[in-house]
Amino acid sequence: MANQLLFGNVFALRKQRVYRDRIELATLSDRQIRSRFRFKRESIQFISDLLRNDLSHTTRRSQPISVEMQVMLALRFYASGSFLEVIGDTMGVDKATACRAVNDVTNALLSKKDQFIKWPARQEERDRNKQGFFRGGLFPGVIGCIDGTHVKIQAPSEDEPAYVNRKGWHSINVQGICDHEGKFINVDAQWPGSTHDSHMFRASDVSTYLQIRHRSIDDGFLLGDSGYACSKFLLTPYLHPATPSQEAYNRAHTRTRCTIERVFGWWKRRFHVLHGEVRMKPAKVCRIIGACAILHNIAIMLREPMEDDESGENQEDVGQMNYNGPEDGRSIRNFITTSYF
Repeated sequence: MANQLLFGNVFALRKQRVYRDRIELATLSDRQIRSRFRFKRESIQFISDLLRNDLSHTTRRSQPISVEMQVMLALRFYASGSFLEVIGDTMGVDKATACRAVNDVTNALLSKKDQFIKWPARQEERDRNKQGFFRGGLFPGVIGCIDGTHVKIQAPSEDEPAYVNRKGWHSINVQGICDHEGKFINVDAQWPGSTHDSHMFRASDVSTYLQIRHRSIDDGFLLGDSGYACSKFLLTPYLHPATPSQEAYNRAHTRTRCTIERVFGWWKRRFHVLHGEVRMKPAKVCRIIGACAILHNIAIMLREPMEDDESGENQEDVGQMNYNGPEDGRSIRNFITTSYF
């Protein structure tokens, strides 16, 4: 019996070592790599190099796993949303190692947030977004599109009712703002599912920033759905369009604003952990969401393919808008409607 147990342990260790070697020697095909990790081989190496200083920590273990293996464990978890024990089994490590790798990689990615999720603070950045959105949807002056999306979680042990959203299941409500390329320029992932989108925005740093920094229509504005309040820096559709111009405004608004909805779709398809139920405490789920947002922007930067990629037809650039009137949302909305639609 003892020999059988010893043989079993030796076989398990050998299997683990061989599987690790197989991953680290990069014998998987490009298609297999992208299917398992949602990134191509070169992108995984880029992410590993980016996080190397954070993940190459001193350890007491005689055989610490490589930085590349830590990154692949985390990417496999983000991509599949499987139990960590299953992730460990398929990658040849134990559950504790997989859990530690996911936690360490998540923290390392979050430390790079300001490097990859950037608000367009400079005028040239805002102008680039305006032109990009106009070419895609023929709506002038847009620097970003905003919306909320829910990430399903298991029922938490504390403050459970607050996490029940309007659809009746537990979630984190995530506020995302994207640019014309589909990159996140702001992500706020800290709110229980019952929180309304408009409250999230009013309480956000972005709202505070815009209230202070937004000086005129030339600074651009966000597009949001009717769940938000129309303001000088966030334009919403007409609830009851009464003229052909208002109807045209609404069509262009929808055509442009759906960018953020496509981004959420791409994001959750790439990182299936966000699509299923995350079986962690809310605070850790929020960190996972943030890490996946950073990886989404890295994927775009590295030109990783996205499903259902659609490009707007090329249009002439929109010129500067000359507006002299009340700085309130409805007046600006009416000005844009009469001037462009």
